[in-house]
Amino acid sequence: MRLSVLDTSPIVAGSDARTALANTVDLAVLADELGCHRYWVPEHHGMRGVASAAPAVLAGRLADATRRIRVGAGGVLLPNHAPIVVAEQFGTLAALHPGRVDLGLGRAPGGSRRAADAVRSERERTAKGFEQQVAELLGYFDPDGDEAVRAVPAVGNAPEVWILGSSTASARLAGSLGLAYAFAHHLNPGDAVAALRTYRAGFRPAPGRTCAPASLLSVSVIAADTDEHAERLAGPTRLKVLSRLRGRRILLPSPEDAAAYPYTDADRAEIAARAGGVLTGSPDTLRSRLRDLLDRTGAGAGAGELMVTTPVYAHADRRRSYELLAGVAATL
Repeated sequence: MRLSVLDTSPIVAGSDARTALANTVDLAVLADELGCHRYWVPEHHGMRGVASAAPAVLAGRLADATRRIRVGAGGVLLPNHAPIVVAEQFGTLAALHPGRVDLGLGRAPGGSRRAADAVRSERERTAKGFEQQVAELLGYFDPDGDEAVRAVPAVGNAPEVWILGSSTASARLAGSLGLAYAFAHHLNPGDAVAALRTYRAGFRPAPGRTCAPASLLSVSVIAADTDEHAERLAGPTRLKVLSRLRGRRILLPSPEDAAAYPYTDADRAEIAARAGGVLTGSPDTLRSRLRDLLDRTGAGAGAGELMVTTPVYAHADRRRSYELLAGVAATL
């Protein structure tokens, strides 16, 4: 079982973007040493708790800092950009780091409506449909393409392209284009089974792209040496979810602050209903829970791959979680 990482470069309470980005570089080096397969960073705009806003820039830094692991975007939100610019950026990365660069593509705005409009106007974002934008982007990587304008560093330097999504619609698109597919279980666990089945059933090989279905499952996982410690580490992300539901945006608090919060019965019920997608536990507990998830979704078939995102407060706890998960993945 391949183990990969999705890292938003979280800015926790009392920290800042510089520290968050330095932590991401450190964690990528650790993931490389642990034998993880790929390390992705996303594109978010105007979010106080997320430092990853420029995936092409950050992926280049991670590629320089590591030796073997694949690096890339999980993902670039294509409507925010002219496809030629994305092709030039990731073609340059692929030329500098051959065989190690991924380009995940999404269609979400990546932030509030105001933030999205500041990045690119709605008229520009919607002038072409997402599928048309993807086709234009792929054309820039084709040495035999007939584009009037060439994305010079992209020609012959194609990254591995993925479609990202959390619905059957995105799964259907990835399959129809013959592209790899990453399903965001951490955003929508309920549709994981249907989406991955839809992708596999609708996959149509395309010349020059993946010849067989290739998928991964992105899962929120917190590992610790004991179940009790893992539950304590999960407290901050559950409080953050609750605060968002109550209309308050907060940075990820410490486990101590989360434990001291005066939860009501209604709060606990809300957390149980909305935060159940985070898998927590010791290695033995997670081995069982992840195996069940792989069996239900079919994500463990063939060269199965789990991509984990780990929303915990302390950098040392994230490092330990990755170390434990690497051992778990080796037994799946």
